[in-house]
Amino acid sequence: MKTTDLAVGEFAKRAGVAVSTLHYYESEGLISSWRTAANHRRYDRTELRKVAIIKVAQSVGLPLSAIREVLETLPQDRAIKAGDWAEAAEPWKALLTEKIAMMEKLRDQLDHCIGCGCLSLVNCPLYNANDALAEHGPGPRRWLD
Repeated sequence: MKTTDLAVGEFAKRAGVAVSTLHYYESEGLISSWRTAANHRRYDRTELRKVAIIKVAQSVGLPLSAIREVLETLPQDRAIKAGDWAEAAEPWKALLTEKIAMMEKLRDQLDHCIGCGCLSLVNCPLYNANDALAEHGPGPRRWLD
């Protein structure tokens, strides 16, 4: 055991997540642990940064697949450094820019519609007369296009 290692309960507490969340992240290949001779799971403290990245990325709506892609580009044999992170996170910039634009549309249209894709009305006389946007596909067409 190294002095930087944490037992699963300690690691979960330090990371601010449930033990089951750590097990899930590990099963998804997002973080890693090792086992002691007594078969106790241990995490290196360097994995804390990965959990922080996962939590923040999930909080802004990034899917686990996108998170995994970025985490796979980071060094696995040492702590993540600022330069590593700046390079790895570059692909998220365009994705986050799209999400920001969608959130701005939501904010600006929130008081009168949800993008003409509410699915509860066949015909919206104000913004989608005769359901004209249906020919462009399902969902909130004004947001998605």
